[in-house]
Amino acid sequence: MAVLDMLLWGSHMTRQKNAFSLVELILVVIFLGILAAISMPRFSFSAISKQKADGQARKIVTDLRHTRTLAISDAANNTSGFTLNMVGPAPYTAYEIINLDTSTTVDSHNINSAVSCTGGANFGFGPLGNLLSGSDTELSVSAPGKTFTITIIPATGMVRCAEN
Repeated sequence: MAVLDMLLWGSHMTRQKNAFSLVELILVVIFLGILAAISMPRFSFSAISKQKADGQARKIVTDLRHTRTLAISDAANNTSGFTLNMVGPAPYTAYEIINLDTSTTVDSHNINSAVSCTGGANFGFGPLGNLLSGSDTELSVSAPGKTFTITIIPATGMVRCAEN
């Protein structure tokens, strides 16, 4: 029998342990759970709110550019233009794109509640893509730790977004 064991297991007479026991695995999971519970309150959720501000600013910039494009592309039929209007008192909760010729709402969007949107409320674009007289030129989008300023050049209607 000893010869058979030597052939099967090599020169070692005992089997070597190649796995973890259930108790060892449970202890490791408990230890990791304690570390996670200690470190979680220290985790900075400001990175998440910064991303929300960034996403909301990009969405508003895209919709301002879309409003300008609508005004230019429909210039033959609509000489009044299109406007993007912020809804409610500042900080705004939503905005809508309106056809100034027919006074119909083309599109509307809510603003993320974790983001503060202040500044101008009416951004109208004429048939040439320029900002209409009396329109606002600046809007601020912010969350804790991050602020974006959206600016529109009146003569051309060009929309810019800068992180402050």
